[in-house]
Amino acid sequence: MIEAAIPVGSSDEFVQLLGTSDQHLRQIRNSIQADISARNGRIHIRGEEQAVFQATEILERLKSVLSREGVLLPEQVAQIIQQVKASDGVSEVIPLDVVAGGKQVRPRTAGQSRYIDAIRQNDMVFCIGPAGTGKTYLAVAAAVEALRQDRVRKLVLVRPAVEAGESLGFLPGDLQAKINPYLRPLLDALRELMDYEMIKRYMEDDVIEVVPLAYMRGRTLNEAFVIMDEGQNTTIGQMKMFLTRMGERSKVVVTGDTSQTDLPAHTKSGLTDAIIRLKRIQGISNICLTGADIVRHRLVQEIVRAYEFQPKKKKN
Repeated sequence: MIEAAIPVGSSDEFVQLLGTSDQHLRQIRNSIQADISARNGRIHIRGEEQAVFQATEILERLKSVLSREGVLLPEQVAQIIQQVKASDGVSEVIPLDVVAGGKQVRPRTAGQSRYIDAIRQNDMVFCIGPAGTGKTYLAVAAAVEALRQDRVRKLVLVRPAVEAGESLGFLPGDLQAKINPYLRPLLDALRELMDYEMIKRYMEDDVIEVVPLAYMRGRTLNEAFVIMDEGQNTTIGQMKMFLTRMGERSKVVVTGDTSQTDLPAHTKSGLTDAIIRLKRIQGISNICLTGADIVRHRLVQEIVRAYEFQPKKKKN
């Protein structure tokens, strides 16, 4: 038997965390076999090690949601309880050597844990999953960690631009103005994980490169961590071109959501093809994240689930 105590800030936060008539606390008690009580501005947990660990993880995540959104709903509590119980020790995974918002970045679901493990253990990883599962964010975090630990000399962030044809010439402005909207998600992730001045310096020194896929042809990338985002929007030929840019001591991560493809009708996705074609090659790992791995606003999980549901057509 072990014990843990979680301090809670203000009395208002304490009340919101416990829920109306302690309904949130009861949800946790009904799900975790531990003695959980609240007094003197602290939540006390006592029980077997695994139960105390799970309850602590749940409460810390609830505190984070409350701090971020200013409100905590029963559905959010239920979702976090489900994620922690399904994670089977995910928080024991070594966190990434990267800090965002004053906290170390770490996988928050079982699927994300498998994803980080796959990146650490393989030179090439394909990760598919719906919006909000952390595909891009965790890949960029792993890349920043590798750069800081001198395991690579360069980060290359790649994205197909303007659908599959990459018709950049039809857009107004110079090259930077044309590609910026399509590279924004990668830049946003990078800016959460690194100081702006450091990013600027690294880009000037060509240590960090953010480029559209069309500009990868003919290159060989040695000692680089290369990430392709939105991989579902590549053709088979484009994917082959990208994957064969990989050089010595490099790592490649390809992410995408196969349910949101912008390719022309009847054009097979290079990401889907590569996952099937390369699945038996040692050193390549395929990770599939699901709605259970969504860590954005609680509504995102509900939206994804709604779009996955296909109502049966009525027979005439």
